[in-house]
Amino acid sequence: MSKDKIEEIIAATKLNDILHKKEVEVKKSKKVNIVVIVLAVLAAVAAIAAVAYAIYRYFTPDYLDDFDDDFDDDDFDDDFDDDDDFELEN
Repeated sequence: MSKDKIEEIIAATKLNDILHKKEVEVKKSKKVNIVVIVLAVLAAVAAIAAVAYAIYRYFTPDYLDDFDDDFDDDDFDDDFDDDDDFELEN
């Protein structure tokens, strides 16, 4: 083989290596893009769920306020006041 032929093969090998590196970089960037897209979709779904929950909480009536008002008129304190009037006889 002549020296020119060897140099031509070496140049072709270098060119092939450079092209292969670019091909690998493109595959890596596609994988990264897929991960970014998946994370963006998950974030969008979470944001929509948070907004839906906030709207639900805003429009749902608060029944606890009505429940607490029912017991304001009870006279439980009167029962305990009767015990104070009791005196022990020795």
